[in-house]
Amino acid sequence: MPCERKPMRYGHSEGHTEVCFDDTGKFIVTCGNDGDVRIWESLDDDDPKFITVGEKAYSLAVKNGKLVTAGSNNTVQIHTFPDGDPDGILTRFTTNATHVAFNSSGSRVAAGSSDFLVKVVEVSDSSRQKTLRGHEAPVLSVTFDPKDDFLASSSCDGSVAVWNVEDQTRVISWPLLQKTNDVDNAKSLCRLAWQPGDAQLLAVPVESRVHLYERSSWEHVSTLSDDLLTQPLNVVVWSPCGRFLAAGSVGGFLTVWDVSSKLCIERQKHEKGFTVCALAWHPSGSQIAYTDTEGCLGLLDGLGTPSTDPRTTKVPGKKPAKDYDALFDDDDDDDRVMDEGLSETASPAKKAVATGDEDDEDDFLMPATGRVRNRGAFLDDENSMDTGSLKLGHDKFVDEDDAGSAVLAAAAPPLPPRPVYEGPLPTLPQKAFQPGSTPAHLTHRFMVWNSVGIVRGYNDELDNAIDVEFHDSAVHHAMHLTNSLGHTAADLSQEAVLLACPSTDELASKLQCLHFSSWDTNKEWMVDLPLGEDARALCLGRGWAAVATSSLTLRLFSIGGVQREMFSLPGPVVCMAGHGEQLLIVYHRATGFDGEQALGVQLLQLSRRKRRIIGGEPLPLSLRSHLSWLGFTAEGTPCYVDSDGVVRMLNRSLGNTWTPVCNTRDTCKSKSDHYWVVGVHENPQQLRCIPCKGSRYPPTLPRPAVAILPFKLPLCQTATEKGQMEEQFLRSVLFHNHHSFLSSSGYEIDEEAQTRSQKEQQELLMKMFALSCKLEREFRCVELAEMMTHNVVTLAIRYASRSRRLALAQRLSELALEKASQIQEEEEEEEEEEQSYSSTRQTAGERRTAVSSGRQQQEEEEEEQQEQDEEELGEEEDQHQTEEAAETKTRLKAFDKEAVPPATPSLTPSLTPSLTPVGRAGRANPFKVAGSGKPPASSGQPRVTNILDNMAASRKSAPLGGSAGKTTKTPVLKPLAPRPKTKTQSTLLQMCSSNKATQKKSQENKEVAVQPVAPPPENTENQRPKTGFQLWLEENRKSISAEQPDLEETDVIREAMGRFRTLSAEERLSWTERAKGQTGDAADVKKRKRAETAAGGEEVENEKAEDDKNAKKKKPVDTSSKLSAFAFNKS
Repeated sequence: MPCERKPMRYGHSEGHTEVCFDDTGKFIVTCGNDGDVRIWESLDDDDPKFITVGEKAYSLAVKNGKLVTAGSNNTVQIHTFPDGDPDGILTRFTTNATHVAFNSSGSRVAAGSSDFLVKVVEVSDSSRQKTLRGHEAPVLSVTFDPKDDFLASSSCDGSVAVWNVEDQTRVISWPLLQKTNDVDNAKSLCRLAWQPGDAQLLAVPVESRVHLYERSSWEHVSTLSDDLLTQPLNVVVWSPCGRFLAAGSVGGFLTVWDVSSKLCIERQKHEKGFTVCALAWHPSGSQIAYTDTEGCLGLLDGLGTPSTDPRTTKVPGKKPAKDYDALFDDDDDDDRVMDEGLSETASPAKKAVATGDEDDEDDFLMPATGRVRNRGAFLDDENSMDTGSLKLGHDKFVDEDDAGSAVLAAAAPPLPPRPVYEGPLPTLPQKAFQPGSTPAHLTHRFMVWNSVGIVRGYNDELDNAIDVEFHDSAVHHAMHLTNSLGHTAADLSQEAVLLACPSTDELASKLQCLHFSSWDTNKEWMVDLPLGEDARALCLGRGWAAVATSSLTLRLFSIGGVQREMFSLPGPVVCMAGHGEQLLIVYHRATGFDGEQALGVQLLQLSRRKRRIIGGEPLPLSLRSHLSWLGFTAEGTPCYVDSDGVVRMLNRSLGNTWTPVCNTRDTCKSKSDHYWVVGVHENPQQLRCIPCKGSRYPPTLPRPAVAILPFKLPLCQTATEKGQMEEQFLRSVLFHNHHSFLSSSGYEIDEEAQTRSQKEQQELLMKMFALSCKLEREFRCVELAEMMTHNVVTLAIRYASRSRRLALAQRLSELALEKASQIQEEEEEEEEEEQSYSSTRQTAGERRTAVSSGRQQQEEEEEEQQEQDEEELGEEEDQHQTEEAAETKTRLKAFDKEAVPPATPSLTPSLTPSLTPVGRAGRANPFKVAGSGKPPASSGQPRVTNILDNMAASRKSAPLGGSAGKTTKTPVLKPLAPRPKTKTQSTLLQMCSSNKATQKKSQENKEVAVQPVAPPPENTENQRPKTGFQLWLEENRKSISAEQPDLEETDVIREAMGRFRTLSAEERLSWTERAKGQTGDAADVKKRKRAETAAGGEEVENEKAEDDKNAKKKKPVDTSSKLSAFAFNKS
């Protein structure tokens, strides 16, 4: 019985769905979880009539122009058919009715309920009711005996019962099913069926078989089975002739048996493997309609039945072997799956072919033409192969009753075997849709719901219109548009509303735009697409509109209607989304298999410099799912949602990969509940969606409420503290990548939010660092420190020191030095770029000066600049400013390595010669900042291997040099306004520069034969407090130099550091305490000196300087920080 399986179509929302034919077979009637009853003229009916019967509809039956439904309001209602006018309530229950059925004449209705009762109601007079009591659990199904004497019912208590309707007594009961407490939890719906006509058999689905019980005797007379059926059967239904039985299983199999021969004559598989929950046989016997738990409707067509009476059509007992080939001439094109997976015992090849008069009920399959209608039941010989079947058996077809009527296999010529395809089956491609829209067949639907507003479409008998509503009424007021063109797709932005309608036989597909933000009076434009093109998807951006058509073409328009660009797409479009200057396109890149969708994605940047960011890469989806929403976050990051509820977002920092950030199914209470996404925000982290109970999309009325779901990355072991912090850190990094994208694209960013996110990330890293320290995972600690900033690494060093993990602290100090070097190199590169830019401007200015004034004016400017610098340096008394000048000289001669003398005499500042080159000193620096408290970066600083040595060397220069750092007042050539450095960076840069500057000054001062004068009072205001190691080094430097006179300054400090470490903890602590005491004394001395020198109007200035000094004063360092006490001082 070869048949054609029609493609399934959407019928109702997800959940249990029922189907039946009317008496004439003209209409297909369905009901589902959305509470609607839909009346279809055919499977291709795009506008079925619907009747709303309640919140949910569980079952229905049609007979004699009456429609009976079991709804969620605990009633059984009756309507006229096909008009759908309400005709009253037949009966009520205390809970939901689960199943209804008419008797053969249509005069009675049987209804089962979850309150364990079965009621039989007269249609003409609903007051005449009979109640059948005896079940101990909710009733699953009911069915009338065609003779109207008995009624069969199945229940969740595991029993199948037969009742005498008139006596209201139970005739017999069989414990056949698995017990459960509710219909929703039942393993099978166990929909029973009486054989039409003489009603001799009652079919009961039990597990993966069908039991047949004989009327009156109630004995189990036969069982129908198939090796391919491994999951429970849900429903069985008889053909109108009463000779075939169809069954639908939980696994999606549709099977048809010939009851008399017990042969499986048809097998079909649901295209997606969903559970078949209802079957209905067309009155003509040529079609079977079926529905699944996803609310879809399908049809098996071409189930041919003979035109003549099968009992009068006989197959000759003997037939010449030469005519046997003609039996299969017309069936070679049947490639459907028929007998895949059959064992030898159940193969049709092992069944006998009835040709005698005794089993003439099977003869209807063999019409008078001699050609077999069913190849699955009649096979030729061992060499015959069917594309939908497995290898045939090797036995001969011999009738057990009449051996003379057997057809010998040897008489048939061998046929070449044909290959059997056993690979994956192709998946039906997903249709194009608009993100944020509900299905187009609905009369009241959302055409789009996004972050700007809502566009609703109404298409009923009263009105065909479109309503546009804005979330922010300041953007535009609400609009009501007449939908005379039949627009089916829409998009909404801050600038316009874009609409599109399909083409008809008379009119082309049109694109209509309402540019409500336009400043002129003509705010609307319309474009006709070329003949043969239909708009499939459309979207709006900032200043542009795009439409993808059925001809695989994308057309780009300006917001005013100018055709800007057009290009071909690699495959049929699925949907599009726009945001600002970004255009995201998803299309079919290939045919999917085994339920998978093969989608590709392109991301285009439509700025002045147009470019393609993502070009045709596969779009990741969950297993056997499809795309359900596509869009951008409010910050402009592409994201999408699949039918499994997984939300994925583009990770720009990881090569434009897609990262799952949320699964909406985790928050659903039941399998039939879903979340309909309408928007995504990164700051704050919010997924805005609408909860849909029992469906995939919300109704338009009443207006649904928007819920907010949190994001959660599916990392491993998120129940542990470590996993939770890792998830929070990665999520924070991912959701703040948009800052760099927006800044690179020229947008303004929220710097405060960016700072908060960086602070949050560093705090999480520090918490994970502390946790790893507790777990003694020091290698992991270093890995975490590599992701920290320089300042946070300093805190990590202190934490490791206090935790007495000296090896870890040492490694972290080396890491901190590397980070500081990287920062220094980056700043030097920036300074070089700034200097290059400045020198370019200065060179141009000098050329203009040379033309106008000549060499003489340049010399005058050089002298004036030198005098100005000398005056500025003569007024400055800050030790740090002198170090800056010395460091500038050091940069001019960066690789000079002469020994530093123990003491350097002070010379008269005014007589010290300048080391600045004349050619550069004469140039005026318009970016010069006087009195900078931070030394510039030294490009000639040698790289040291230990941050502790570097720190000690920089602090040694002050006590050894005395006041030599202030002996000269040389004009300083400053760089172009360098960025301020932190205290830690400044300390690292002082190591070599201060010592070398002191050395150079001392040598130059010796060459000048001038009597030294008393140096000015030492200014120790900005000097850093000494540490215990520095104090110990001052007293032991001479001994170290005497033992090893060849050591340079850095080597001396390194040697001293090694010896200081060998001291006991008590000794090092005592040196630290002595250093603290000297720091306090120095502070008192500075206060007394400042009090003595204060006079007249300078008192106010000195008070301000004192306040500044106190603000800059270093806090004492915790003595427990062994290594970090002199590594970094946090200001």
